[in-house]
Amino acid sequence: MSSNIVWHHASVTREKREQLNGHKSFILWFTGLSGAGKSTLAHRVEELLFERGCRTYVFDGDNVRHGLCSDLAFSKQDRRENIRRIGEMSKLFIDAGVIALTAFISPFRRDRQMVRSLVGEGDFIEVYCDASVEECENRDVKGLYKRARLGEIPDFTGISSPYEAPENPEITLHSAVDSLDACADRVLRYLEIKQKI
Repeated sequence: MSSNIVWHHASVTREKREQLNGHKSFILWFTGLSGAGKSTLAHRVEELLFERGCRTYVFDGDNVRHGLCSDLAFSKQDRRENIRRIGEMSKLFIDAGVIALTAFISPFRRDRQMVRSLVGEGDFIEVYCDASVEECENRDVKGLYKRARLGEIPDFTGISSPYEAPENPEITLHSAVDSLDACADRVLRYLEIKQKI
């Protein structure tokens, strides 16, 4: 980073934006294997928050790779850079007073911890979509596991690349067993208890 760059402090602060919005801003970080229901859950939670008048935005793994991260592949280094960029973008969104919901496999604990370290205490809420490889492979709505088993997709999480499950997530959802609405309601209850919304 250049020594000629200086952070500009805005007169409209995050606290003022949160006050105007009527809710706190934070990151809901959905992590889990491909097919564990991260995107579906993030969008359902967003719908419920939006119905309450909350300002929200979902960063979806596939969508982000069409633009912001279109130059990245799926090596360990590229995955780390993908998560770093999303972490920095999410940090800007919560400064804007927006609830940032992210749906990324984000397989490595170190990378998720890096994002957590970017923001303040309580601003990063890790939501683990706990579904086994077998359960996700049975769903395989995109046909990715089948292609990975055939060797057509290298570095595929859960098959040829590891997934490091969270050790102490704020929320664990059994997304292969519980219904979509039951999982989404659990997230909202957590946010209510923590007085985020």
